[in-house]
Amino acid sequence: MPLITFFSAPKPFTNPHIAMIQRNAIRSWTLLPDVEVILLGEEDGLAEAAEELGVMHIPHVTRNESGTPLISSMFQLARENAHSDLLCIINADMILMPDFVEAVLESSSLLLDRRQQAVGLQKFVLLSQRWDYDITNPLDFAAGWELRLGESVRKQNQLHRPAGSDFFLFPKSCYTDIPNFIIGRAGWDNWMIYKARRENWTVIDCTPSVMIVHQNHDYSHLPGGKTHYDHPDTNENIRLAGGQANIRYTILDSTHQLLDDKLVRPRMTSLRFMRTLELILRAIFFFLPENMIENVARPKRWKKRFNKLFK
Repeated sequence: MPLITFFSAPKPFTNPHIAMIQRNAIRSWTLLPDVEVILLGEEDGLAEAAEELGVMHIPHVTRNESGTPLISSMFQLARENAHSDLLCIINADMILMPDFVEAVLESSSLLLDRRQQAVGLQKFVLLSQRWDYDITNPLDFAAGWELRLGESVRKQNQLHRPAGSDFFLFPKSCYTDIPNFIIGRAGWDNWMIYKARRENWTVIDCTPSVMIVHQNHDYSHLPGGKTHYDHPDTNENIRLAGGQANIRYTILDSTHQLLDDKLVRPRMTSLRFMRTLELILRAIFFFLPENMIENVARPKRWKKRFNKLFK
């Protein structure tokens, strides 16, 4: 039985650059030990790519009126067809390396050791910041490829801000009631963290222990070439999430970090302090408008800096 089932809904393989980075990403997943991969959707070229890469393909995903896959359907199909106890939804432009599986095994082991001591550790979610990387050629997956890639990524030195979450790894018992979020639009990933915190699950930021590589690309696949933040479907995701407050959750809201083979509490920074203050104020003054709480929790001298996370 595999350790992890990765599932994803790639974009069409019609754009040469998008096709290349998706093949790079999916190939990197298949090279990990004890994993299986499920690709979802009917996009052009997807069935052929799945066969080429030797992974499972499930075409019939429920879509919205515009034809974009729904997160709820993706989760249901992955849960029904996975052979592992751990699921990982991941964007199809993300390259993973062996340190990812090592982080999963280490986190699972540490949680298992602590289950008798704390409540809420039976359910968890792993996430991390990504490293943005400019790439123009297919990866050479010859021996030592991960070392070469890691060195090149560090030279570009583009660690993404904590607002971006491109994968979530969790046990099958988690996220059984996903709203009909629209994939590829803003908001749903922030809700994933909100949901975990609301349910008192352990939210583990493994940024210090792994390198997750995002291959940069444009947004020509979206109407007008605008980012997903500006897409009308994002408003629907925000509505389904329960409002703006619930999509303010980011990696800053993690409960633990995987650091030096230990689960530790995240170090308190100015951004984390402001975020904690905001959550406390929202809990106490839940009846006040969202913008009023934000004005109190985010003094002007910090607000511009903080809001950069949500552009």
